[in-house]
Amino acid sequence: LQPSFLSANNIQDILTQAAPLALVVLGQAFVILVRGLDLSVASLMASVAVLATAFNATSDVMIPVIFVAAILASAVIGLINGLLVTKRNVSPFLATLAMMIVLQGVRFYYTQGSPSGSLPEGFRWLGAGRILGLPVNVVALTLCFAVLGWLLHKSSFGRKIYITGGNPKAADLVGISSDRVTIICYVICSVMAGIAGLFLVGFVGTVDNWVGRGYELDAIVACVIGGIALTGGKGTLWGAAAGAFILVLIFNIVIIVGLPV
Repeated sequence: LQPSFLSANNIQDILTQAAPLALVVLGQAFVILVRGLDLSVASLMASVAVLATAFNATSDVMIPVIFVAAILASAVIGLINGLLVTKRNVSPFLATLAMMIVLQGVRFYYTQGSPSGSLPEGFRWLGAGRILGLPVNVVALTLCFAVLGWLLHKSSFGRKIYITGGNPKAADLVGISSDRVTIICYVICSVMAGIAGLFLVGFVGTVDNWVGRGYELDAIVACVIGGIALTGGKGTLWGAAAGAFILVLIFNIVIIVGLPV
């Protein structure tokens, strides 16, 4: 219907737009595989974006520092989520929903509703730049996918994830700490959301209190599309990533064909 759909520019746009969502989906897949979900990822993305501007940096030399700070902060949030779910027996829905609200409150209190500060110019390159014709964030996604794919599908920890998701009681009986596995999965999810938030703010070019809005539901939907079972213990990272690209592809088709959104 639209020849421009298959143009090189449109394909690159699809890849660039899909990469931040796919990063979140990779993390969300780990949580869903252990019978959980994380509704705080979008709020965490926005909080990380605000954190990045808090440095008020103008030099690209500060980009690694910002990334380290964002990853550490995200890991702490994931740890809290995991502890609430495992040690306090709070349902994943309520625990992560509460975290979403807390992060939003802290973010609005800090920014007074209007984020200020600056980001190094290099962030724009991270979000929308190219390496050998490929979007930078797609290259980053590929690296993350390789690491997490090995962790989930080739390592002993990955087998523990599937066992825990399939039957937590059976996992405990065979000597696997299902609580520890679940907590690590929540940390992975939050770290991936934090990284995605930094790449997304580079793509958008501006920071506001709603960066990543809607990604929490999009990530869950993409996981389900990709074959990750909400009951846990079933699914692959390949399927989750494919679900993210399918979702963005559908949005792109709706816009390029001119259907109402």
